[in-house]
Amino acid sequence: MSGAMLTVMLVLFAAAVPVAVAIGIAAIWGIAGFTSFPLIVAAQQIFVAMDRFPLAAIPFFILAGNLMDVGGISRRLVEFAKSIVGGIQGGLPATCIVTCMIFAAISGSSVATTFAVGAIMIPALVRHGYPVGFAAALQATAAELGVVVPPSIPMILYGVTTQTSIPELFLAGFIPGLLIAAALVATVLVWCRIKGWGKQDGEGRLPFLTATRQAGFALLMPVVVLGGIYGGITTPTEASVIAVVYALIVGVLIHREIRPRDLYTVFGRSVISATVILFIIACAGLFSWLLNRQGVPDAAATWLVATFDGPALFLLGANIFLFFVGMFVETSASIIVLAPILQEAAARFGIDGVHFGMIMVVNLALGMITPPFGVNLFAAAQVAGTSIGQMMRYLPVFIAVILACLMVITYVPQVALFLPTQIFR
Repeated sequence: MSGAMLTVMLVLFAAAVPVAVAIGIAAIWGIAGFTSFPLIVAAQQIFVAMDRFPLAAIPFFILAGNLMDVGGISRRLVEFAKSIVGGIQGGLPATCIVTCMIFAAISGSSVATTFAVGAIMIPALVRHGYPVGFAAALQATAAELGVVVPPSIPMILYGVTTQTSIPELFLAGFIPGLLIAAALVATVLVWCRIKGWGKQDGEGRLPFLTATRQAGFALLMPVVVLGGIYGGITTPTEASVIAVVYALIVGVLIHREIRPRDLYTVFGRSVISATVILFIIACAGLFSWLLNRQGVPDAAATWLVATFDGPALFLLGANIFLFFVGMFVETSASIIVLAPILQEAAARFGIDGVHFGMIMVVNLALGMITPPFGVNLFAAAQVAGTSIGQMMRYLPVFIAVILACLMVITYVPQVALFLPTQIFR
């Protein structure tokens, strides 16, 4: 049954059927063709998959990100980042990376980061003489920090699916996120020196104190959201609601850039984005339930333990596998279907679940910037008004940098585990 379900799902993927629909059809095919269960069990298991309190954080974080975009928070974060790193050659690309890292610590979504920051940074980069393909590739790459730096929607999914502590996963993302951001900043600074780009990047830069004052409420937001979680005051789900309320207060009452008529568009866009993700989760939950009934996670874990001689080889094999999966399968579906299987195998090798969660999240974040289905590529191309082909001239360098960081995260566990170990263990 499992082989037939996987075959149907892959065939539907190849036929460009939407991810959630493909997973749902494959699961229903498995129930109808290979079990004696009535089809009503599909509806029951979809409800069970959705009946998890932490999942409520997803629509609220998406809504908070959209409110921040409309409310002028993203623009103020750009000015703040530019005041720090914008005064040197290559400072504007570095500003893009730093802004995405800060925005990621609020929105939890790489796609939201691409649109919110890219709408400001890509035109600015092009005006300063950077090739549009470079600007779009940089934005797509920097935005993947949205799923590495907490709060992260894929981390929430991983925690729910594998019963791993979400606050520990959030803490584990800080140092890897800083590592990737620092590596990208160093890369663009050297690249700009070699190419001669960005000699006028300091034009229009605000003084640091002025930019900090303007961005003060924006910078306070991650402190409020993450401080509540780590201080034991709120759960991640409650923190997501606080993020929405905070974004509304700042956008409507303080910055006064959100008008009542804007709310209809913001809420509509947020509902559509959240519904797509939650529909995938629902269908993937049904699919995962069938796989578990067949004993697939346990069998796969046993095979992986027998095949790979030691944790180092297993991690290498898992990285290669997840890299290719990320190229073709949407991140949410990948986590829900694969995380229980791979974490079970990782546990048998003595690999910490939080550490393996970070490896999986960073790997699948890479999938957002790798063809043919990298969602960040399509988003950045849309914002920049360019083609993915133009971006491919520059993208391999960024992919190589993140792969190097991934190897460090994989084989130096303390990069991910240092903060969780200090605070929770």
